[in-house]
Amino acid sequence: MTQETLAERAGVGVRTIRGLETGERADPRVTTVRLLADALGLKPAEREELLAAAVRRAGPADPPDEPAGLPDEPADRVEPAPGQPPSVWHDALADVAGQLAHAVAARWQREEEQRQVHDPYPLPVRWRPAPEELTDHWANIRRLPAGGTHGPLDLGGRLDEIACVYRRIPSGRLVVLGRPGSGKTILTMRFVLDYLKSRARAEPVPVIFTIGAWDPTALTFRDWLTAQLTRDHPGLAAPGPGGPSLAAALVESGRILPVLDGFDEIAGGLNRPALEALNATTLPLLLTSRPAEYAAAVAETDVLTSAAAVDLSDLTLGDLTDYLPRTTRKARGGDPATTAWDPVLSELGERPHGPGGAHLAAVLTTPLMVTLARAVYSDTPGRDPASLLDSGRFTGPEELEDHLLDNFVAAAYRSRPEPLPAGGSRRDLDPERARYWLGYLAHHLSRLDTPNLEWWRFGSGLRRSTRTLVLAMVICLTIGFVDGLVGTLFDALGFQVADGLVVGLLAGVTLGIAYWFLVAAKDTAVPPSNVGVRVFRRAGAGKIGRGAATRFLFGSLFGLVFGYGYGFIHGVITGFLRGFGLPTALRIALDDGLLFGVVFAVGAGPALALLVLLQTPLDIRSAVNPVSLLRTNRRTSVAQFAVWAVVFGLLVGVGSWLAIRPMSMLVGPFVWNLRSSLKLGVISGLGGALGYVLGLTAWGQWLVFARIWLPLTGRLPWATVAFLEDAYQRGVLRQAGAVYQFRHARLQEHLARTYRAPRAPRAPREPTGPGGAGPAR
Repeated sequence: MTQETLAERAGVGVRTIRGLETGERADPRVTTVRLLADALGLKPAEREELLAAAVRRAGPADPPDEPAGLPDEPADRVEPAPGQPPSVWHDALADVAGQLAHAVAARWQREEEQRQVHDPYPLPVRWRPAPEELTDHWANIRRLPAGGTHGPLDLGGRLDEIACVYRRIPSGRLVVLGRPGSGKTILTMRFVLDYLKSRARAEPVPVIFTIGAWDPTALTFRDWLTAQLTRDHPGLAAPGPGGPSLAAALVESGRILPVLDGFDEIAGGLNRPALEALNATTLPLLLTSRPAEYAAAVAETDVLTSAAAVDLSDLTLGDLTDYLPRTTRKARGGDPATTAWDPVLSELGERPHGPGGAHLAAVLTTPLMVTLARAVYSDTPGRDPASLLDSGRFTGPEELEDHLLDNFVAAAYRSRPEPLPAGGSRRDLDPERARYWLGYLAHHLSRLDTPNLEWWRFGSGLRRSTRTLVLAMVICLTIGFVDGLVGTLFDALGFQVADGLVVGLLAGVTLGIAYWFLVAAKDTAVPPSNVGVRVFRRAGAGKIGRGAATRFLFGSLFGLVFGYGYGFIHGVITGFLRGFGLPTALRIALDDGLLFGVVFAVGAGPALALLVLLQTPLDIRSAVNPVSLLRTNRRTSVAQFAVWAVVFGLLVGVGSWLAIRPMSMLVGPFVWNLRSSLKLGVISGLGGALGYVLGLTAWGQWLVFARIWLPLTGRLPWATVAFLEDAYQRGVLRQAGAVYQFRHARLQEHLARTYRAPRAPRAPREPTGPGGAGPAR
């Protein structure tokens, strides 16, 4: 058999077969080996011997196998940096990919345990081939050359076989379709974990991305993948070989296998451009979607190129009979082998078309509804699942589903005397109060049209004008209070109160205007920082780049505007207090405005630029969850506050003493001494640092909106982090990298639809931080 004939039969590239024969390709993919075994017609013993010889750890420079029909030169390649040997470059990226694989596996293993997927065992998830009109040509899926014979692949399987099924597909592209609650998200988690167990060093790392948050008209697919990787793994923002970051290098070199969950959750009208953008790439991927949304996008453009498709099947009565009785306690008295679910299951089996059984049977066909039924009736003492058969109360499947969704929150927030896992904490919380807060969060996500609950965007659900006014008000009060309090150490109380009012109002107005143009007018949010700050780190001249220059210009401009306004008002007030007439007071005000503007510009520009120079990338292994990302940004903001306060205060204090003291000697009326410069430096440093942190950092936005404004207006609890973590522990929320999501999109939709805007009911208690030691921040 010639190499060309074998390549045609197996559906792999001729160059791959040639490399295997010559020894140039010493680490083939398991999928490739299986295809070759099929094409050669090997016996079972021979297949096992071939697979055993092929499966080993790859070397760093081993190139991946190339499917048939592709050019000899890979299309997606990132070149090593100038002067860097390719082997070193490949080895470095392989090491980074290995660290990423470890972090991804640990994250989803914890998430699977948190969702109690294995308690008592995973619900069966099976699938069947999707309709042919939703699948590409099998010749494309098999990557066959022109004229090659082809036929459909056997893609049947169960949840624990999803990784093996995927490896059978030469194109590496699979679409998983399923109606709401059919188990698509659980399938993606199991795929990632199983794929990583058998992953060779040269193979890509499967990473789950919630594709519903992608706007294909604003970001290219690869750029979006890079941004999501950087958000969930901040260490990947470090500079990479041949690219701007390690995340970009991993994406461009094909070392990331995107697992795209929730194609149906993409904002309305964007499904078609999203599918077209995916077809413009050759990346292998796994995509999940509801059938209707995917079919609508396919009807407008085309199927996902080279992608096979499967459709998740409904649960059967046998599945329910095996599962539900094992989730509840045995009956007390009578037959110990019976449970509260047995009469219900008997009714479904004996009278499946009865008035109550038909509706319940239609509902309990998806893992979501079964797990909700378990939470409401198996995990909640005193609840009888026989009430689900009441046809007078539930006239259709929709009412049953709403009943389960309604009662799930109440069941999740019931009092639980049993101990929590190590490190957990929980306080009793009124279910109605919790439902109101959760409803606001669901309503907030619906307004933003995203499934991702990002703590740095809690203010984005408000109107832009409201956000700007709230931020300006908080900055005004904060800086005014600091100015008045610290200033009493230097001047009389009456004068300092007036000065605090002026400074606070001026700071609120100027920072509010800056926030409007930089953030609110663009209807965006300040993103969380993916770097840390080392205050005592020595930064060389080579670190000065476009970011530092931009910060320098912006800081100088803002300092000039603020300083001129402050100096002008300060000059007017001082002139009148010293008994000068209006012309003299205005002349003093103009002089002070110019001098203070220059001084504040000289302080703000270098201070902002220095913050860029002192940034340091986070650890590559630092995969985050929402709370850890919040804490990291809080530490970064505190460090930025310290740098800003010291540098800005010192520059303003020294600059004012050097610039204003000679001028005061010429003008005559002022006695500007070291005491006045010290006061100006201390107040400016503290006030400027507060204004920067509150207005231009993600943690400051969280503090203003999620810790002050939204709790003050009753829409969120004061201990917001504790509430979110508590909801995660109870299974109402889930974690997807650096963000929270509702347990399921159906739950989010239901809570948003039933949310009412009036004030929330009063509750005696709120959740506290770990160990009950007070509100978590």
